[in-house]
Amino acid sequence: MEEKKFIKLKKEEFGIKEYIKRNLGKGKISRLDIEYTPVGEKIIISTHKPGLVIGKGGQKIQELTEVLKTRFKLENPHIEINEIENPLFDAQIVADEIAMALERMGNLKFKVIGYRKLQEIMRAGALGCELRLSGKLPSERSRSWRFSEGYLKKAGEPRKEIDRAQSTALTKTGIIGIKVAIMNPNAKIYDKIDIDSKVKEQINKEFKEEEKPEKIKKKLKKKTRKRIKK
Repeated sequence: MEEKKFIKLKKEEFGIKEYIKRNLGKGKISRLDIEYTPVGEKIIISTHKPGLVIGKGGQKIQELTEVLKTRFKLENPHIEINEIENPLFDAQIVADEIAMALERMGNLKFKVIGYRKLQEIMRAGALGCELRLSGKLPSERSRSWRFSEGYLKKAGEPRKEIDRAQSTALTKTGIIGIKVAIMNPNAKIYDKIDIDSKVKEQINKEFKEEEKPEKIKKKLKKKTRKRIKK
């Protein structure tokens, strides 16, 4: 009985998440979490466009709360907005943007879309990024294409620091699957060596001191050549 209740609850949660994502539009929402409190249900929407999600005077939020009460039979739903500062470090938003670009521009320009998005992410300061597109790209048989750059751990503890997401693009030739993995600049890398600023200053001084004798020798050679010519 408890297992059936748990499965039913998860189905309801999945239906709520899919309805909100479809209603607000693709590429606007990254994550959607539902928390159950004694007061009611708390729905946390993570987005990089809070103004479009809230609407004018909170109109969209009010409409959503009414639908959640009537259609999904939630007692007291409370919607909160969590703003994402940099959408280029959010794997789900990046995956949805690539999917929308493929649907708009077509699968013939998948390389342009992939490389352009990869460069944008790396220029923003990400430690590493990997994009995988699989489907008819364009060819008779389905295949996969990988775009990668930077440092990206595949195993161990740092692997948990990588943000991963998936999305699908509905093109004229068929469905294209998109997988995104991003390691943001704040990720903890245990095998990374950080050099202290004082140590850097000492190293620079040593290099400068080593260069001085060479410069002196060059100057002496120039002076001797001038004397010989005279």
